[in-house]
Amino acid sequence: MGVGIKVGSITDEIGTSDFFHAFCSTVSANLEKNGWASRFPNILGKLYKGSLDANLANSALSELNQIKEELSMLSPEKIVWDIENSSKQPPWGSNISPEITSLANYFVTSTGRDLILTLIEALEDAASNNKPASIVQC
Repeated sequence: MGVGIKVGSITDEIGTSDFFHAFCSTVSANLEKNGWASRFPNILGKLYKGSLDANLANSALSELNQIKEELSMLSPEKIVWDIENSSKQPPWGSNISPEITSLANYFVTSTGRDLILTLIEALEDAASNNKPASIVQC
């Protein structure tokens, strides 16, 4: 079953729950030296767990922009598919498109969109319309 990010009545597909967990695992393993949600509490704490209040959307946007910048400096080989099981690998292994040049553009939604940009757009909508964002099954 897939998951998406929902703001108001709009839901943008992300992909499988394993895929979203892989994105968050990659962020935490590579960018958070003090453990899960230590640097990015709104993205890896609140949103990952299911819901982000509207008043935290701008803070979450700042976190996503920092994540994007830092992931852009890491090669695709630094992917972490499951932070709890380091032996788990992506279903496609190391067979990735040559267009993927860093972890910043590694994650593409099930609809073919860049995951980070999809999350940014949803959180911009949440901030501008004062609506919560949530991760939902779709």
